[in-house]
Parts: sequence; C-alpha cells; structure tokens
Amino acid sequence: MLTLDKFEEASKIVTEVTHETKLIYSDYFSEKSGNDVYLKPENMQLTGAYKLRGAYYKISTLTDEERAKGLITASAGNHAQGVAYAAQKYGVKATIVMPTTTPLIKVNRTKSYGAEVVLHGDVYDEACDYAYKLADEHGYTFIHPFDDLAVATGQGTIAMEIFKELPLVEYILVPVGGGGLATGVSTLAKLLNPKIKVIGVEPSGAASLQASFDKGAVTTLPSVNTIADGTAVKTPGSNIFPYLQENIDEIITVDDDELIVAFLDMVENHKMIAENSGLLTVAALNHLNIKGKRVVSVISGGNMDVITMSSVVQQGLIFRDRIFTVSVLLPDKPGMLAKVSQVIADNQGNVIKLEHNQFVTTNRSAAVELRITLEAFGTDHKGQIIKALDEGGYKPKIVRTSL
Repeated sequence: MLTLDKFEEASKIVTEVTHETKLIYSDYFSEKSGNDVYLKPENMQLTGAYKLRGAYYKISTLTDEERAKGLITASAGNHAQGVAYAAQKYGVKATIVMPTTTPLIKVNRTKSYGAEVVLHGDVYDEACDYAYKLADEHGYTFIHPFDDLAVATGQGTIAMEIFKELPLVEYILVPVGGGGLATGVSTLAKLLNPKIKVIGVEPSGAASLQASFDKGAVTTLPSVNTIADGTAVKTPGSNIFPYLQENIDEIITVDDDELIVAFLDMVENHKMIAENSGLLTVAALNHLNIKGKRVVSVISGGNMDVITMSSVVQQGLIFRDRIFTVSVLLPDKPGMLAKVSQVIADNQGNVIKLEHNQFVTTNRSAAVELRITLEAFGTDHKGQIIKALDEGGYKPKIVRTSL
C-alpha cells in the first residue's frame, strides 16, 4: 500500500481540500539549536491540523456503498475535524466519538462541519472501543485515525511537500501519538532519500511507541498522562507498526514542562499558536545531538482552547522566572508597604498581586507576612530583585510557583 505511486496519488487528491503550508525558516530555533530549522506549519491547515489529509484521502478510496452507510471514527479532536469536513464534502453522515476530556474548541468545530459528536471515555482508546461498538450496531464504515495504511498515505503527503521545498532536508521531526503521521512521513521520506533521518517525538507521559520499540512488539501502556491530548494514545497502531520499526530512526520523549516553554517560544518568536501535541517537535530540538543540519519540525496542529492557552502561558512565564511570588515579614507599622514597594520599583520589578496576612505570628507588631507576586524580565532580573529585598532586611522567600 505505501508505495511512491500511492503517495503521489494522495498528494494530488488532498490538494482538493488542503491549504498550502509552506516551510518557515526559524532564525530563533536555528540559533538556539545550532541547526538550520524549518517549521512545517500544519497548524495553519484548513481544519487546524494535518489530519484532514489522511481522512480525505481515505474517504476518497471508499466505494459509494461504504460512504453511504455513514462514517464513524474516534478522535481526540483533529482527526475528528478531518473526517467531519471530508464527510461534509462528500455529502455523507459522520459520527465522531471523542474522549470526554477533549478541549471544547475541538468538539465545537467538529460539530460545525455537520458531524454528530458522542463524548465517551477519558482517553482516546476508550473512545475508540465505543466507536467500534457503534459501528457494529449501526453498520457504519469505520475510519481509523492512525492504524490504516490509506490514512497513513494521506498523512505522508506532508513529506512530499517538504522535499519539494527543501530537497536537501537531512532530518524530519514528527509527532507520534498512534503513529499514522509518523508512518506516512517516514516511509515516503525514506523512499525519496534513504539517507534521511526521521525522528519520532512522543510526550514522556504517553510514550507507547518507545515502549513498543523497546519490546519489539506493539505494547499497551497501563495509562497515559500528558497535556499533549492529541498524542495521548496508550497503544500504537498494529498495522502500521512494521513501517515505524523500519523507517523511524530514533524516538525522543518530551516532558510536559518543555511543551509549555515551547508554546511561549512559538508565540513570541513566530506569532503562531500551536497545540501541545504540535509543539513536540519544537521541544525536541533541544534534545538533538547534531549541529549544522537542515532540520524540519512538523507542527502538527493548532487547535487549543483559550482556557488551556491561558494556563500554558501562565505556567510558561513562571518557568521562565518572569512571574514569581515572594514572602517577606514586616513590622505592622504604617509605611512599611511603601518601603518594600520602593525597593521593587527601584529594581524595575512590577507588582501584580499583594496578599497581606496579619496572623502569621501571635505578635502582629513584630511581624506580618506580605506575599508579593511580581513580573520580571527573567532569571537574572528575578535574582536581582530578591537580592535587593534581602539587602533591605526583608528576608524574602519564594513561596509558590503559580498564581
């Protein structure tokens, strides 16, 4: 199935519905990593993610009878939108089973394409089991989000576009959840250039492909725990696993904290929103043991709801020491708050919250606690402010790492 002819066929078909996502050269990530880094911004795709490619190509290969039965799939969000949009284009019914933890933006956008959404289970795997049950009960045609060779072929069209723009690409970093994207991209990349290196990137809290590679067989994790909801998959695809074994050169795992920092990097340096799963390959740039290579990071999606976005920005600022909270003890006398504020102002700190606790000791006159949440320019500036408070006799202590 995964032949050059099929990839070329798929490349022609998916252009009927996809946007052109040209490579973006990143000065920031290139300088930071010591490589020539290009971003493949699939977060700018029509449905906000690459998944439209595989869904549309797969549905194009179905018979009229199979499409007429109605389509069903399970998805954490991006494949759901791809199937819903493709089904709408073909004028057929689509039912999408999504985990109850799916961000609201993905649920609403899936519904906006005319699909019926059923929320079931806490993770993708539970939603998928229920989707299979519904398919059996109603005779729907199941469109698997990753463990399907036609779907993987559609996703692999990304590699075709990368090579057309950057024929001498040496490394491609691709996110891994169930493995469909990684299968398509790595297989086509190796067909076009056997010397290229393709690196899969997983969240450390859902590293099912790494576990499977370690055991040499498809392995199911007992549980997954990651903010990268689009790649929170306990079991990689069994049909595509042999292709992954053959064509993926290395797997990098990334912690959630790294994704939070990567989100800030993308927003501040490229003015782009990428969801946590889409940021895996950006965070992985820090793990590469190479220099001076032409590297493409596939940004797989950008469907993030504003509540999650707000939380990620806040945590990212804390990780970067641009927001922090200190506790100081002061005599309960008029003017003490003004004196502390002056020290902070003299060192260009910006107070964003104050909490005054008069009952931290039994002797209020001797000491009350003042907790100050501040904005700083970074770690060095934070240290400067703390040092100034200490030299002023206020004995500051970092008391927490969140607002």
